[in-house]
Amino acid sequence: MSTELDSLKNHTEPQKINKNYQKVDINILLNRVRHEKQRERKENLLFLSLIGSVVIVTGIIASL
Repeated sequence: MSTELDSLKNHTEPQKINKNYQKVDINILLNRVRHEKQRERKENLLFLSLIGSVVIVTGIIASL
């Protein structure tokens, strides 16, 4: 996990051309947004699966 963060930091830092101007690459910004959306989707899927598991377990216990 930390290697992903380190590599992400290296790819998301703007490249310096001189002291007063920094170049921003649109591809880096798009990749950052895509990565954040994937992480949010995984979190949402985990949350929904936990809720589903609780409902199923509750149903099984209630039927006994």
